[in-house]
Amino acid sequence: MAVGFVTGLARLGVELPESASALVPWHGAFMIAGFLGTLISLERAIALGRPWAYGAPALSSAGALALFAGAPAAAGATFLLASVILLLATCAIAMRHVALFTVVLALGAACWTAGTLAWLAGHSGPEIAGWWLDFLLLTVAAERLELSRIVNPSRASHIVFAAAVALVLAGAARGELAGVSAPFTAVGLLACAAWLARHDVARRIIRQAGQPRFSAVAILAGHAWIAIAGIVLLIWPPGTRPFSYDATVHAIAIGFVLSMVFGHAPIILPAVTGLRPRISTACYAPLALLHLSAIIRVGGDLLAWTNVRAASGVLTVLALAGYAGLLIAGAAASLLKREA
Repeated sequence: MAVGFVTGLARLGVELPESASALVPWHGAFMIAGFLGTLISLERAIALGRPWAYGAPALSSAGALALFAGAPAAAGATFLLASVILLLATCAIAMRHVALFTVVLALGAACWTAGTLAWLAGHSGPEIAGWWLDFLLLTVAAERLELSRIVNPSRASHIVFAAAVALVLAGAARGELAGVSAPFTAVGLLACAAWLARHDVARRIIRQAGQPRFSAVAILAGHAWIAIAGIVLLIWPPGTRPFSYDATVHAIAIGFVLSMVFGHAPIILPAVTGLRPRISTACYAPLALLHLSAIIRVGGDLLAWTNVRAASGVLTVLALAGYAGLLIAGAAASLLKREA
């Protein structure tokens, strides 16, 4: 994650040591395959409870190390193996419990594999990004679909959800982020955002206090960024403005995905580490800073303000660092209280 953010800052023009410049082309791989791929596959391995499933996070971590060592071919092969193990683990879960959300989870894992195959085949960054962003989008959307069973969505709503998934997959298959129009991806994102806004259980949880409310705020705010990405693709598709592609990617990657990381971290950390961090009102400050950075990033992209874009990257890093610090402090406080 740290290397991913450093290379992201370098891509925005922030002056960094020369040693970081060689890693800049692999910013997306560090963030999606290295950091988020490890996080998602670790969570999936814990859910499955089979030792072999832990091969996915181990291999994705090894792939990030290979990139850091300057071996992109080895990294790509290692990421591919990690994605295949994640796909197998997800299919094993789907076979245990056949449902729309488990099928979509498997499709999301398959998108990581497809994107990594495209990378190894020498496809362009935007073509790879379409698959990798679908990996993140479908993984989160499937998890929110699972939780929506509490509000008992209708069969028709499931059809709408499946249609949204089909549209974004069709957009990735058509390589829309590498073209001059992205109708399937845009409509799919808007449909997904509308479904989540209507059916996500976070709408109910936000009425509670403490950690549940914080998570709900982060999750609902993240949904809005899916819609923003869809709108950007409809009005300013890739190729129509210098940074329109970047605006779409980071509306999803920063506004949606990282906001989901903020919201899910207090839930995932206890399962992974056994620690239960306290979520205080102070955690809303880095969350707000994260969304401010996303607003500045997308706005700077669409207006082609390079200095503004660079400033947004610094704010994103500060938001992540601040939140991580609060989580660590909260976990330490909980541990001390438990020992006392």
